[in-house]
Amino acid sequence: MKVKTSLRSLKQRHRDCRVVRRKGRVYVINKIQRRFKARQG
Repeated sequence: MKVKTSLRSLKQRHRDCRVVRRKGRVYVINKIQRRFKARQG
């Protein structure tokens, strides 16, 4: 999982990427290609 300050560029790496908020943190998740995970901060 990548940790970045801004997730805007990581969201556009794959067309199935979703930005979700969990427990006060912002995550990029992808159900099809699971390697495109990222967390903000």
